This record gives sequence, C-alpha cells and structure tokens, in this order.
Amino acid sequence: MVKPYEDQLNLFDKKFVRTFYNAESEELIWHRDAKNRTVRVLESDGWKLQMDNELPFEMKPGHLLEIEKETYHRLHKGNGELIIEIEEHE
Repeated sequence: MVKPYEDQLNLFDKKFVRTFYNAESEELIWHRDAKNRTVRVLESDGWKLQMDNELPFEMKPGHLLEIEKETYHRLHKGNGELIIEIEEHE
C-alpha cells in the first residue's frame, strides 16, 4: 500500500516534517501511533483532525496538537497539501 504522505526532513532523531499530498479520502484511515506526538501545523487549507469519540476540527497553521500514543485518530482531507511537523516522545 502506498502511503498518502511523504516524510521530507528528519530535523532530529524524533522530529520530522510530513507532507500529505494527493491523498484520497479512503487512504486517511483511523489509526493509532506507538508513541506520544506533538504536531505543529505548518500548512493546511481545510484539513481536519478527528480524535476518537470527538467531532473533527479544522487544523490551522500555527496549531500545536498533542496526540497520546494508542489513541485512535484520523485526518479529513482539505484542499491542497497538509504539512505538519511531528515530534515523537516516549
């Protein structure tokens, strides 16, 4: 399966920039991450994040989001690319 994103930079061991481009909505599935993550939104036009048992909310440039490991979440496609900076924590 081809991933709907590309990890562009490895800023540090546990920090990288991820770009979602040409993603189809059916590729953006519910999933859990193995580590806690801090996500900074760098570029977004209408992209949304939905956490388990919550309504989706729009991700705007400058937002800082904390996602706890093993928490179900998914993205909802917006317009153009979504670019985020991800830092993983133990």
